[in-house]
Amino acid sequence: MALDLGYRQAGDPAGVPVVLLHGSGSNARTWDRFTPRLTEAGYRTIAVDLRGHGTSARPGDYALTSIRDDLLALLDTLDLRDTILIGHSVGAHAALAAALAAPDRIARLVLEDLAAPPRQPGPVSLRGFKPLQVLAAVTGILRVSRDYDLRAVASILRQLTRPDLPWWERLSEVSHPTLILSGGPTSCIPPNRLADATAAIPGARMTTIPVGHRVHSLAPDRFATEVLAFLTELAVHG
Repeated sequence: MALDLGYRQAGDPAGVPVVLLHGSGSNARTWDRFTPRLTEAGYRTIAVDLRGHGTSARPGDYALTSIRDDLLALLDTLDLRDTILIGHSVGAHAALAAALAAPDRIARLVLEDLAAPPRQPGPVSLRGFKPLQVLAAVTGILRVSRDYDLRAVASILRQLTRPDLPWWERLSEVSHPTLILSGGPTSCIPPNRLADATAAIPGARMTTIPVGHRVHSLAPDRFATEVLAFLTELAVHG
């Protein structure tokens, strides 16, 4: 069952809507440095707290399908159309899932270090995710003031490390202009997996900003420049 999500709005209410979706263990505030860049360019921003995070409810159900359904319900509640979805990690996974479920509601996608699951079973439980980088990411989450349900982080990680061949097979159905941003070799998301995802999405392109998993936090100016250039290019060329 979809939840009512907490969110923060900014910018021109008549502007093109941009929904910002954080990663696991974070919240809507992670976009506070990026939001002004969008609003200055005339966009309306909606930074969302995913279920189990920030101001949103902690229901105990953290299925990826439920996270997707929450996002779809928010689009309905706010009557958002021609929406740009910008997501980080599991937020990017949710953005992609929502675009596949309701393609007419979405205009374009920006997927930052997309939490792409493995295609096939691997020899270790993390199946292609880099163990040391994953450990560092989780340790970083645990060190900050916890504004999330720890069960959410654990559940999301379990789901995203399971092989999911149907997820990969559906990438060819994505019909939206898509920019994928990789954090490079120090990220817990393997760059070659993101390259494979980019190749599977028609017309998608990938840019690498080699600072690690949290690109928008660790390289905020480069991140904003890349994203705004992508959005501006599409606005000019249609």
